[in-house]
Amino acid sequence: MTASAPAKPGTDLRDAFRRAYENRYTWAPGFGGYRGRCIWQQGDQKVEGRFEIGADLKAKVEGIEDEAVLKAINSQLWEVAIHRVRRSFEQTHGENTFTAGESDDVGTEVIVGGKGQGDRYRIKNDVVTMVHRHIHGTVVTIFTTAVTETGDGYLSHTYTSQYADPSSGEPRGGRSSFKDTFIPLAGDQPWVLSERVIDTDAHGDVPAGSQTFRFEDLEAL
Repeated sequence: MTASAPAKPGTDLRDAFRRAYENRYTWAPGFGGYRGRCIWQQGDQKVEGRFEIGADLKAKVEGIEDEAVLKAINSQLWEVAIHRVRRSFEQTHGENTFTAGESDDVGTEVIVGGKGQGDRYRIKNDVVTMVHRHIHGTVVTIFTTAVTETGDGYLSHTYTSQYADPSSGEPRGGRSSFKDTFIPLAGDQPWVLSERVIDTDAHGDVPAGSQTFRFEDLEAL
């Protein structure tokens, strides 16, 4: 399926969605983990420590006493690792159905039925360009506008994320805009995150903000 030939509404999109799902970059079996320095920056504040993601995909961060910064870095490393896990399409989506909705510049809408009823995606050129999922009593909507091609699948590097109330659709917090930089470790090693910049819009009494996470001196374990 391409942008010039979108599927007609009501079409079964299982094969097209499977292609986009399997086109995502994931770490290969046998991933051994990596480590390096982690740096968090917000305005004039700067905090540095060391981190390690093991073969079990769990992160350890050391040398940071500020609990809020420690939690923020751990959260980003967890997000990176959880999205690199390789699970088969049947494992993840075997109990779901996928039906075409309307198409627009973002891509063709994929309406999920079955176990994931209520979730929606958009796909374009074998890339998942929009995710709308119900997670733990909230809804998250993610739009991807640019990707890094690794040769073994794509990594989203420019995208937005918005949480909302599943009943009313009211936003929960400001929209966040992400810009990620990925690099391969030395040799034929896995691609990992080297920098993430998150800009968050103001919401209610919470002002707009920006924070940068950098991961340097990276080496495989």
